[in-house]
Amino acid sequence: MRMEETECRLIVGIGNPGAEYAGTRHNAGFEVIDRFLRKYPTMFSPRRARNANAWEGRFGGRNVILMKPLTYVNLSGDAVLPLMKSENLVPAEILIVYDDIDLTVGRLRIRKNGGSAGHNGMKSIIEALKSEAFPRLRVGIGDEHSKRRADYVLTSFEGAEKECYEKALDKAVEAVELLLRRGITMAMNQYNSTDCSQSAEEKTN
Repeated sequence: MRMEETECRLIVGIGNPGAEYAGTRHNAGFEVIDRFLRKYPTMFSPRRARNANAWEGRFGGRNVILMKPLTYVNLSGDAVLPLMKSENLVPAEILIVYDDIDLTVGRLRIRKNGGSAGHNGMKSIIEALKSEAFPRLRVGIGDEHSKRRADYVLTSFEGAEKECYEKALDKAVEAVELLLRRGITMAMNQYNSTDCSQSAEEKTN
């Protein structure tokens, strides 16, 4: 019988594969997975997964899979669904980490469920899983100009903004750690107020 607060067993970071996309705003999910793996290099081992790179290990007292879909952002569901089925998971056991243009750089938001908010990767996952009832961690990538440029999500960070983004990625890794160890409610309470832009602004003033 499942607990009221379901434990996450699959962590999916959304992004685009290929060197040309490394460091772009749309790859925030990939960045969080990469940093998690670098922080725990001996705890996770590569494993096979359809349409994805994946790693498996023990964390928070249970088996956890980390995944980076290779389908490109817009078809992320084509990678998530096969692994969900092969591992006999339910949507509530899957955490999706992705970029959010509606959040300014430096901010994080964790939710237990919700819609796509226009993110094509999330649209794909929701359609594939036929559910919106899965947790997500959104990493802010936006600024006052973000909605005016169609290619904004494929641009990179520079200067103080890059420093702020790097700090937010580290906080996102910590949020995933806490979620796995103590549950999503605890992670929401601690990290939904995260705003790394404040410390960056203090340095420039």
